[in-house]
Amino acid sequence: MSTTDEPPPELQPDHPLRGLGYRDPVRGRPVTLLDGNARHINEAAVVEEVPVAMIYNSQPHAVMMATPADFEDFAVGFSLSEGIVASAKEISKLEVLRYAQGVEVQLTIPDAALARLKDRGRALIGRVGCGLCGVQTIEEALRQPRPVAPGAKIRVDALWRAERELPALQKLNQDTASLHAAAWANDDGLPEIVREDVGRHNALDKVIGALARTGRNPADGFVVITSRASYELVQKAAAVGIRLLAAVSRPTGLAIGLAETSGLTLVALLRGKTASIYAHGERLQ
Repeated sequence: MSTTDEPPPELQPDHPLRGLGYRDPVRGRPVTLLDGNARHINEAAVVEEVPVAMIYNSQPHAVMMATPADFEDFAVGFSLSEGIVASAKEISKLEVLRYAQGVEVQLTIPDAALARLKDRGRALIGRVGCGLCGVQTIEEALRQPRPVAPGAKIRVDALWRAERELPALQKLNQDTASLHAAAWANDDGLPEIVREDVGRHNALDKVIGALARTGRNPADGFVVITSRASYELVQKAAAVGIRLLAAVSRPTGLAIGLAETSGLTLVALLRGKTASIYAHGERLQ
């Protein structure tokens, strides 16, 4: 049920970024249905969530609650969007380890990157999709990403197509109706990478990781998310050069401000053939 793409040639089974990976994100659970005074025993598809520990050079950094799928994408995307590494090439090894209580992702990064990570302060445990895990100061939380390059125009009809085609690609959500999704679409609006997770930040991180692991340029398309556009989502998108972020719900004021200063086009309330542009509408044609 996963939409995981096949790895490019450089990510063969023995490649350090290939990882183990396993997918068991949905399980059938017994449920009792009430119909007036009557009760009926049935089974429902329920999405799972597990603690995922991010370990850098044997040092714990954050524990995230996430849907148990696409762990490699999640780890690489989290590392990039949180500014832990500047490039996926800085991750020399990635290993996914399963435990009865959850999952541990062990990453090897340069010593300089680890030193910067330690400067952030103590490691934290994050709730579902925490976008600020491991961040101790306001200055670090509100870090300004590098400016997003202008790039080519993006057609409005590409937005309509991406929003229209995304629901059919949310395979896990069709069964559970409890997952967020993020999708990277090409300039024609075709969603090429779709990731689902109980946390909207996690879903975006998984897309970012998939882009990095398949060698694609985030600026060659745009991202659609099935949630509100929070500050952290804009921050993550801008940090890796995504030029347009479109959300099905409204943005926050802080998200709009960051989109304006970073040069990212922020679109919200994307539904059918209607949408609201909150920042840098000049990129749309």
